[in-house]
This record gives sequence, structure tokens and C-alpha cells, in this order.
Amino acid sequence: MLSFLASPWARVLVLALTLAALLPGALRLPPIDRDESRYAQATKQMLETRDFIRIRFQNEPRNKKPAGIHWLQAAAVEALAPDATAIWVFRLPSVLGVLLAVGLTLAIARRLYDPMTASIAGGLVGAGLLAQVMGQQATTDGALLATAVAAQGALALAYVRQRRGELVRPGLALAFWGAQGLALLLKGPVIPAISMLTALTLSVADKDWRWLRLLRPLVGIPLMLAIATPWFVAIQLATDGGFVGDAVRNDLLPKLIGGQESHGAPPGYYLALVSVTLLPASLVLWPALKEAWNDRLDAPTRVLLAWAIPAWLLFEAVPTKLPHYVLPLFPALAMLAARLLVRAADGEPTALDRIWARVAAAPWLVGSIALALAPATIGYALDQRLDPAALAIGLAALAATLLAAIAVCYRRWLWATAISTLTAWSVLAVAFGQILPRLDALWLGREAALSIVRQAPGTSAAAMAASGYAEPSLVFAAGTPIRLIDAGAAGRFLAEAPGRIALIGREEQPAFLAALAAAGAEAEALDTLAGFNYSKGRWTTLTLYRRNP
Repeated sequence: MLSFLASPWARVLVLALTLAALLPGALRLPPIDRDESRYAQATKQMLETRDFIRIRFQNEPRNKKPAGIHWLQAAAVEALAPDATAIWVFRLPSVLGVLLAVGLTLAIARRLYDPMTASIAGGLVGAGLLAQVMGQQATTDGALLATAVAAQGALALAYVRQRRGELVRPGLALAFWGAQGLALLLKGPVIPAISMLTALTLSVADKDWRWLRLLRPLVGIPLMLAIATPWFVAIQLATDGGFVGDAVRNDLLPKLIGGQESHGAPPGYYLALVSVTLLPASLVLWPALKEAWNDRLDAPTRVLLAWAIPAWLLFEAVPTKLPHYVLPLFPALAMLAARLLVRAADGEPTALDRIWARVAAAPWLVGSIALALAPATIGYALDQRLDPAALAIGLAALAATLLAAIAVCYRRWLWATAISTLTAWSVLAVAFGQILPRLDALWLGREAALSIVRQAPGTSAAAMAASGYAEPSLVFAAGTPIRLIDAGAAGRFLAEAPGRIALIGREEQPAFLAALAAAGAEAEALDTLAGFNYSKGRWTTLTLYRRNP
């Protein structure tokens, strides 16, 4: 096993298994509410209007994030699916972003440490729960992860080579600043802030700022600005100077001041979730951090600690929290975990020899069991039945987790990590590619669009309205012109012209029918749908109405 992990074939296998786990969900999952569907719909409207500067969701401007991810998605759609109706095409930049991040992790860890460490670190990133989840959604985070690893990897290599007395080539500086420019176009200042914290921490700890000259800021900063500035200038002109102000007032400041959109959480939130979000690397996270702190004078370990810890503390301090915000830090933690596993496999005394390391693996065990049971549990909660595939993969994953736990008891940490990593890849591929897409109750937007096609074929989106269900997935599936309005407006809309249809929630039906009657019109119920609106955490019943001639 050790000789294989040190071979190039191990790194090829890591990339292949990462892609094999990503693709089933990316290809088969319906549009996910709300962020993914908002991003995809905004890209769809760019393609419809051929306006690639302004970002809009229906008639509302989305002055929150830059346009980089929309351009990548639009390029994928133009190349592969000009009709812009298949969500999987919009997800390709995220899939490729995670795959690129794994490839960069393999390359960077190999240069910082050795080929075996690289293979393990790449596997831990590629099988990571958060990386897999975000890599299957048409949002910024998969692509952003690639820019994070590129920027931080270039910074790390420049720092380590300088400490080792090796030549630092200009290409590293160009890669660093180029990645910063792309990151600005994807999600604004997130990655530049992480890099700034890393560089500041190293410079203060070393009491040496001169190494920063290796990044060639006099050349690099203009390169970064040349990549990012043109669009920012164009959007400011297109919005009469409103984009940056709106983005700061309505998106950035609310995150810094309080819990935006009910996503507030106290400090320690990410720490409490790390045993699940960092699966499977959470198996050795705490021993790896202790060992890394002991070796903090070692240049590669020092730069990885500076990558992960200061930014983690910053994310914990920001009031608005979502689990994936810390994803750009996980490659550094994965490399530290891989380094510890290789040292232990080589017979060196490490923190893994201590009893407390096995005790510290308990949260990993709980998280692994939860992951194994999740597909069957979610399916039963929604459909009141056990999916045979979900049950089979759950039992197999439980058996594998038990085997890994036994390996931990016998201090076979590398075998335990390998089993846990392969289990994560398998469970995620089956859950996202086979089990979740079949849960009709989970995908109301998809089911509503299918019902419209069955019951009112040929109806244009301009003749559709919805009240009581205003999720972005419905807009993406039904068409941009569909109207998301209140019940009274939906009744009047239906009454205005024959052939119109309306999707009405159960609570909105009295007001809808009253408005329809007041306008002197009648409607027939074509279909009734029931499902779980996970964005609001409640069951929802929708009725599809068509105006009688």
C-alpha cells in the first residue's frame, strides 16, 4: 500500500475517484434551492438577453456577487447545451473547479512534502463532504476552491523555497496574483483576505517581511487588477454606480454586522461541525494539529498552519455563518493530516501513538455513522419507505465504518483513513446520483414544472403565475417570465386572459379564488402536488389551476 501511494498511479486514481463521485449528483440532481437556482437562473437570463455584464433574477438586479461564475456557466452552456435548460451543464464549472483543486493539492503537497503525502492529501480533499457537496452545485464555491488552492499553494511554495534557499521563479508570483484576480471575479475579496492573513501571520511570526518581495507585488497587483477591474468598471457604468454600493450595503455589511438571512451563529460554529464537514480527514484532525504545532518551525508545516488557523478564527468571528465558508481552508488541514499519517506509517513516534488520539476520533465515528445513515433516513422521512439502494449503501457504509474503527483501535491509522475515504466517495456518489434524485417530495420545483407540461402542454411561461411557492428552482424549470405574485394578484392574472395557469399554495387558495370570482372568472383544478419545501422547512401542497374558457 505504501509503495502504491507513492506512485503516480495513486494520484491518477485520486482524481478519477473524485470525478466518479462528483458526476452522478451533478448529472442527476434537480435544481437545488435557493442559491444554486438563483445562480443558474441569472446565467440563463444572461444568455437570453446577451447581457453579460448585469446580473439579474427575473426583473430584480442581483448586485451581490461578481459575474465570474456566470461567465463560466454561460461558456459551458454555449458549448454544450444552447437551449439552457439542463442544470447539469451549469454545474460543470463547479465539478471542474473541485477536480482542479484536488489536482493542485496533489501537486503542492508533493513539492512541500513527498508523493505519498500528496496522494493522501488529495484523497482527503477529493472525498471531503463539503468539497463534494459544493462541487455538485452551480454556485461559486467549487470554482472558488480551485483559486484558493492555486493562490495559497503559490504563496506556500514561494515561502518554503525561500526558507530552503531554493530559487523562487517568477511563475509562482504570476500564479499567485492571477488566482487572486480570478477569485475577485468569483466572490470578491474572500481569497485575497485569506492570503493577506497568511502572509501577515508568517511575516509577524518570522519578524521578516522581505520574503514578500518574492511575490513581486509591483508586477502582480497590476495583473490582478487587469483581470478583475474591467468588469467592475463595466458593471458600475451599467448600474449607474449602484453595484458596489448595493453589494456592500446589502450583502457584505449584513454578513459582518449580524446573521444575514437567518444564518447567524456564535463563534465555535465551524469547530462544532468540523467532525462532519471535514470527513474523512476529521479522523486525525486533532492529532495532526497538535503534531503540526510541535513542528511549527518546519517551513511547510508553518505555512499550512498560517493558511488555516488565522482565517478560521476570522470566519468564526464573522456573525453570518454557513458550513461551506471555511472550505478554502480544508486543503491545508488535509495536507497536515496526510503528513501525520505518512510519518506514522514510516514508524516515527507521533501523537497517533497516544490513547487520547483514539478518543479524539469519536466525533469522526459519529459523523461517519450519520453520513452512512443519511440517505435511508432522509428517504424514509419523506416517502415513509426504505429505499433498497439507500438501505444497501447504508449497511455497507456502516460495516466499512466499523472496520475503520477497528483499525483505529489497533493503531492502523492509514488503513482506517483509506477505508473512510473510499466509503465517503461511495456513499456520496450513490446518495447524490441515485437516491436523492428519486425523492419526488424533495423537488417541488421539478414536480411542478413536470405537472405543467403534462396538464397544460404548450403553455408559455408568460402565461404562468405562482403564489405560495416562490422558490428559484420553479423559475429555472418553468421559464423566466413566470410571475411570482400574491394570491389576489394571481387570481386577477388568471382572469385577464384564457389559457393562463396558476400554481397556488393551499393557504393562498381562499384569497386566490375570491379574487378570481370578483373578476367574474372561474378556474378548474388540473393537479395537486405535495412536497417538502426544504428552504422553509415545511410541507407544502400546491394546486395547478387553469382558467375555464
